[in-house]
Amino acid sequence: FLLVSDKKYILTIYEKRVNEKDLPFFCDLISLLNKSGFKCPRPLLNKENNSITNFKDKKLTILTFIEGKSKVNLSPKNCESIGTETARLHNLTRKFKIKRTNMLSVHSWRKIFESIKDNCGKIHKDLPKLIDVNLKDVENNWPSNLPTGIIHADLFQDNIIFREDKINGFIDFTFSCNDFYAFEIAICFNALCFDGGKNNLSFNATKAKNFINGYSRIRKLEDMEIKNIKVLSQGSALRFLLTRAFDALNAVEGAMVKVKDPMEYLVRLEFHKNSKNFEDYFF
Repeated sequence: FLLVSDKKYILTIYEKRVNEKDLPFFCDLISLLNKSGFKCPRPLLNKENNSITNFKDKKLTILTFIEGKSKVNLSPKNCESIGTETARLHNLTRKFKIKRTNMLSVHSWRKIFESIKDNCGKIHKDLPKLIDVNLKDVENNWPSNLPTGIIHADLFQDNIIFREDKINGFIDFTFSCNDFYAFEIAICFNALCFDGGKNNLSFNATKAKNFINGYSRIRKLEDMEIKNIKVLSQGSALRFLLTRAFDALNAVEGAMVKVKDPMEYLVRLEFHKNSKNFEDYFF
């Protein structure tokens, strides 16, 4: 956090988790979004007219500050406005001539699972079996021809900034990539539409319905996107379960990173596995 002449900025130092080759994509994306009137941070240019600066063998950027804060408890109305902004993001980026492959797509999940299969039973004794069953299910049913474009891919509450109960911007685009638009919706269902503590999590279909209502006002969903929302949501839950389990089993000593509980996503995964079709999500 930087304060310069009463103006606020965010200094971001990129560590090993972010591939240096991807940094121009992230910076170009938020620059283009900002120019298009979308509320998100804007990278500042350095003396070399570059948004990325080299300093002591690391890459860094300085971004404008988005006023406000994230909300722990989202209302259905909040979910509706998030849906609208998500669809705006998808529509605006259609004309951007930049691309980045999703390195955490369905094709990567088997490899992550193989790397933790022998140890993830330490987190929960049934975890290896449950992941294996769901992974086979998702791999066998994953769609191949849905509308695709740039997605944020990490729209959790802490990346959505509110000011006076209105969205003031999306932040942290370091997972942004090209993937199915409907996969973004599935990520949002998992991140924003479950209520309760870890042991009594339940899906809030009203929040999901409101999200879809807000989204559909800007971009109408195709029938195949709606029909595949179950497997996309199941895959999204599996993706975050796998990466959280990997992080929990490969914690770096001294790293200032809070390891998130993978078990929260096992509960979500069970809901998606047992749901019948899209009607269980938004009527």
